[in-house]
Amino acid sequence: MVSTFPRFGRSVVVTGAGAGLGRDIALGLAAKGYIVFGTAMSAAEALDLRDASGGRVSLTVCDVTKAMGVEAWASGVTEALGAAGLNLLINNADVLTQGPIEVLLLDAIRHEFEVNVFGALSVINAFLPALRKARGRIVQVNTWMASLPLPFSGPSAASHAAIEVFSAVYRAELKSFGIEVVVVTAGNMKTGGSAKTSALARIANGMTSGQRKLYGKTLGTFAKGLSSTQAASFDSAATAAQVIEVAEQHPAPSRAVVGADAEEMLRATHESPTPGGMHSA
Repeated sequence: MVSTFPRFGRSVVVTGAGAGLGRDIALGLAAKGYIVFGTAMSAAEALDLRDASGGRVSLTVCDVTKAMGVEAWASGVTEALGAAGLNLLINNADVLTQGPIEVLLLDAIRHEFEVNVFGALSVINAFLPALRKARGRIVQVNTWMASLPLPFSGPSAASHAAIEVFSAVYRAELKSFGIEVVVVTAGNMKTGGSAKTSALARIANGMTSGQRKLYGKTLGTFAKGLSSTQAASFDSAATAAQVIEVAEQHPAPSRAVVGADAEEMLRATHESPTPGGMHSA
């Protein structure tokens, strides 16, 4: 039987809480009585969330790729929580780098891994002492592209596949401490649609004439498909509500899928034929 944890007085940390899905998760948990800490990209985002939540959300401007900054932030939150520890960590911060791998700068790909992989690991490790005190739970928000990579999504798919493996290893290593690890695979959301298409346009505009001959047509087709997909995507508030539901579920699932499109994509992954003509399990 599925039940939920008691909510009032419980604590949660949400990374990437200043905008988009993270913002909606933070506000949703605050409305349920959680004490919410998190990261934002700017002081304006932090102030907005504090006001919107009636003071129940406390965000810190923190770049998760800077280990010293993460440690300082986590130390302050841990001290504020005291002996009670941290009940829930929702790792949501990520970036998206799209385009042909041949065209993308290696520094851009490295940055994607710095945020999506090393930043996530840095945050988890920094909060493990507080999570041990509360025998808490880690929820790693991920994407279906980790299982079904698409053209022009190489850095995102690869980085999310990496953090999915790390999450599985954390689950095994932290089990004896009573810490649960859940990977939530989320579908497409309307959030950031214009930013995604603008980023693709910048990649296209920055290509050489030779690169444009090689990739221009297919990249243009991909961009049009992305725009139509965004129009039919989930509202981030609806996705946040489902993420919160999974985060509170007891016992904890090791994996959960949020969004009909994510379910469809993962189903396609399992049903697609393998080179030998068999179907993958």
